[in-house]
Amino acid sequence: MSPTVRRLALSIHLTCSVGWIGAVMAYLALGLTATFSGSSTSVRGAWAAMEIIGWYVLVPLALGSWVTGLVMSLGTRWGLLRYYWVLVSFALTSLAVIVLLVHMPDVSVVVQAIATTADDELGQYGGDLFHAAAALVLLLLIQVLNVYKPPGMTPYGWRKSKRTHSQGDGTVLDQETG
Repeated sequence: MSPTVRRLALSIHLTCSVGWIGAVMAYLALGLTATFSGSSTSVRGAWAAMEIIGWYVLVPLALGSWVTGLVMSLGTRWGLLRYYWVLVSFALTSLAVIVLLVHMPDVSVVVQAIATTADDELGQYGGDLFHAAAALVLLLLIQVLNVYKPPGMTPYGWRKSKRTHSQGDGTVLDQETG
């Protein structure tokens, strides 16, 4: 990747990733409102907003973060399979995206159900706090991994680094092909 393309990809990746964290915080705030509000209007409004944020903000940002993370890992020296922190970060991001995509239809079902639920029975739906809190913790863990980049190469990374060596002029050659 050229430096200009890498910077563009990194900018998009950071925007999607940080935006995803912010959207999860908003979703969590709405979940708290749905859980602790005594107002049926607030509960219905919070769930409706959670559905909108979920489908139109969380899902696009999650997919954007996943795709740009893959592009960044494949297009930079870090590689997808060379370092444990990249591999773990990508696996956790993939898990978060899958859980989000599987969970969002359930949110839509709840929104439709509460539209016809009596006001005194709305408490049974809570505010989806578990998913929001777990997502926030997971995304912050991924962020820490990406900032601190703990050392540790995978076996593939070690093999790949041993096959290449640096020439005096700074070029990198594959030992097998010279």
